[in-house]
Amino acid sequence: MKKIVLFFIFLLINFGALGIGSLLMQNGPTTVWYMDLNKAPWTPPGWVFGTAWSIIMLCFSVYITRLYDTLVSNRIWVLFAVQFLLNISWNYIFFNQHLVALGLINLILLSVLVFYFLIAFYRTLKLKSLFIVPYAVWLCVATSLNLYILLYN
Repeated sequence: MKKIVLFFIFLLINFGALGIGSLLMQNGPTTVWYMDLNKAPWTPPGWVFGTAWSIIMLCFSVYITRLYDTLVSNRIWVLFAVQFLLNISWNYIFFNQHLVALGLINLILLSVLVFYFLIAFYRTLKLKSLFIVPYAVWLCVATSLNLYILLYN
């Protein structure tokens, strides 16, 4: 029972992050500024982003629940909170403020943190660590998209 409640808490927080991020970016992906950017040829269609993030947050909720349930540590909450802040702040930095270089730095820090989760807690979670892999992979894609925009605009 405790795991289920914990899972729903993390799920609520993670999907809350998506909601806050959407609010912070306002109409970012549909603005003239973004539409006029030279974007990477591998930029997926808009609907992919929402689908990907929904899957990622579902998987990350499973991952973080298992991790916290196994280690029960304030360290997990601190790392989770930093991840949360980096995740939502990118939307504001990139789409709202148009700070592409700072957005890239933000994504790199978030990527380092997510890969830290994957590597540092692999021995604890073993195959359950696969639940964070979609997040890590997507951040690699997102970082490449942000880098392309920085280099070619």
